[in-house]
Amino acid sequence: MPEPPSSRKPARILVVDDQMSMAEMIADGLADRGYDATPMASSRDAAALLEREPLDLLVTDLRMPRIDGLGLLAVSRKADPSRPVIVMTAYSAVDTAIESIRQGAYHYMTKPFKVEELVLFVERALGESKLRREAVALRRALRSRFGLENLVGESAAMREVGDLVERVADASVPVLITGETGTGKGLVARAIHAQGARAEAPFVSVNCASLPENLLESELFGHVKGAFTGATANRVGLLEEADGGTLFLDEIGEMAPALQAKLLHVLESGTVRAVGSNKERAVDARILAATHRDLRERVTKGEFREDLLYRLDVVSIALPPLRHRRDDLPALIEHFLASAKAKHPRSPVESIAPEALERMLDHRWPGNVRELEHVMERAVLLGRSREIGVADLPATVVEGSAAPNGTAFSGDVVPLREVQRRYVAWAFERFGGRKVLTAEKLGIDFKTLSRWLDSGGESNEGR
Repeated sequence: MPEPPSSRKPARILVVDDQMSMAEMIADGLADRGYDATPMASSRDAAALLEREPLDLLVTDLRMPRIDGLGLLAVSRKADPSRPVIVMTAYSAVDTAIESIRQGAYHYMTKPFKVEELVLFVERALGESKLRREAVALRRALRSRFGLENLVGESAAMREVGDLVERVADASVPVLITGETGTGKGLVARAIHAQGARAEAPFVSVNCASLPENLLESELFGHVKGAFTGATANRVGLLEEADGGTLFLDEIGEMAPALQAKLLHVLESGTVRAVGSNKERAVDARILAATHRDLRERVTKGEFREDLLYRLDVVSIALPPLRHRRDDLPALIEHFLASAKAKHPRSPVESIAPEALERMLDHRWPGNVRELEHVMERAVLLGRSREIGVADLPATVVEGSAAPNGTAFSGDVVPLREVQRRYVAWAFERFGGRKVLTAEKLGIDFKTLSRWLDSGGESNEGR
């Protein structure tokens, strides 16, 4: 029987039996095998110990005066739901032992039994408990690294994004994430996965614009040996790798029509067929898709399947560009400063000079949050003093801040349509990114506002 490694702190086990000789015998047997076992005859004292001590496992008799085994089981589960409990019973009380399993006991043992038999179940129980604790810790770490906390911003638009992420996280429906390049679509996809029930399962990501059609098909669906030149072995596709978890399709608008049809089949049937194979396999992968394109416009042009759009757009989350959530800039700057400092601890940079901060607040950030992150990392990496000054900022930020908030004009005359577009964008910022309120104040309908916000050169910035 395997013993706990000597380098590992021995598991603490409480053994409770109203016959102290029995409790001591079992505890001695466990101690001989490397465990820290404590015998106890008073179930009342045992209950108090379970409530205040971080014990790893409880072994308890069922029939005891004052507090019986089921009572101790309840106390233990309330104090630490992950702590396994093994109950001991006489043959005549097997029905009660079975009831203990229903109430959460790990296993029951009928007296008399050998210590070796108990050790077997102790080892199994502790192993499974360790896995559960590690899974909880992993999920907590995932949420810390990729959860909602990483969606920095308290503007109305970002609060709405955070609310949507929370509401859809536990569902299995597809989500379409839209927004300009650099707004954080991948971060939102990660947050949906990390917040949901699939957090411990794989999160698989692929950029549909980064691979040619034939390679993307093989990447997504897999292939069998001999399916094409160079296919020297079977390969599992990303859809199967994401089984039980999430598949994130970034830049879905760039996917070729033939692959769109195959993806639609997966969404409708829940099955995937590898390239060159005649067999289909069931997959349970949640699909999250992102694009900076207007997919409805691409549908009109025949570049994107309308039926696939309906399948993907069960829930949509629109990320606002950074210029429409300027209230979030100070928090984002502070966040990326801390992040860059953590990556480059030898940098002397500690803060930002007021003049540099003013230039950053005035910049229009066509590259959105990604541009801001890169600017902060560059300034921290190259900075030679405690403060980031104007000279530490790239020319694009310094020179681009001459027209604060994108509302000022240069000496050139601009078309009236551009004036109107800028005014609508300014009003949208003024009302904290709330489209309904902005449309109401401007006296236009919601669709007209959306069209103006996305019109002109602004709709293509940062793409």
